[in-house]
Amino acid sequence: MSYMITHVLRNECPNCHKGKVLDEKNIFFTFKFPKMHKECSECGFKFEKEPGFFFGAMYMSYGLTVAQGIATYCIAQFFFEKNFDLRIIPIIAVVIIAFSFFNIRLSRLLWIYMFKNYSS
Repeated sequence: MSYMITHVLRNECPNCHKGKVLDEKNIFFTFKFPKMHKECSECGFKFEKEPGFFFGAMYMSYGLTVAQGIATYCIAQFFFEKNFDLRIIPIIAVVIIAFSFFNIRLSRLLWIYMFKNYSS
């Protein structure tokens, strides 16, 4: 399991772990829409199985966003006197927007790894 997380964060092919899934080398701090390769340059593994394959990755991105929003609220509430201060909302919004490009990349990589055929 820890090896899979390492390969996902390194942007590696789920089949051979040598090629790259995304065109960018750094998936963490890039503020543009991701460009994906059609297939692995090393083993030829096809990343998009069918048209609309990555619609499911939107749900993963939504889950990541909700988790980041809840975590931001839990951390930020300690800096305010009231239990729910309205000044927390812009802080949560900034965090969600800052992580949105990372969430797109991470959710696509996780989606590819979820549907890799591990029997072969």
